[in-house]
Amino acid sequence: MLSIHSLLPLLKQAYPQLSFRPGTDFSWSPSEQVVYFEPHADDQWVMLLHETAHGLLRHTDYTKDVELLKLERQAWDRAQELARGYHEMIQEEVIEANLDSYRDWLHSRSTCPACRATGVQVKRRTYSCLACRHHWLVNEARTCALRRYVVTSI
Repeated sequence: MLSIHSLLPLLKQAYPQLSFRPGTDFSWSPSEQVVYFEPHADDQWVMLLHETAHGLLRHTDYTKDVELLKLERQAWDRAQELARGYHEMIQEEVIEANLDSYRDWLHSRSTCPACRATGVQVKRRTYSCLACRHHWLVNEARTCALRRYVVTSI
């Protein structure tokens, strides 16, 4: 069974173009080309592979929120390939649970604070409701609480 501490040296050797550093969360930093991992979460090798996959896919940024879901799916598909190379398997339930968190995030951002209908993203952090014509701004909110702010015009 893989662990972060057994997998880390293998990843460092296989992918010298990436750096791996301990952090407070699992994440990929495209600007630094660094995969951050939680050193005390030794059983979370799946997350280490997932963030490594982001790096190998050279994921940087996204313009529309729905694009983030696409990037996440690509990273999970690549992580599955990586896992097979280490004779492991990532359960589909694990992948779907992680993707569900992004689906929930996207749904929350696109829900109109005025009438609760689903809106559409019109700018980087701006949504508009097709039902009531309300506009709102959202914060980044991938690792913090979602905030929506009313906009009078866009």
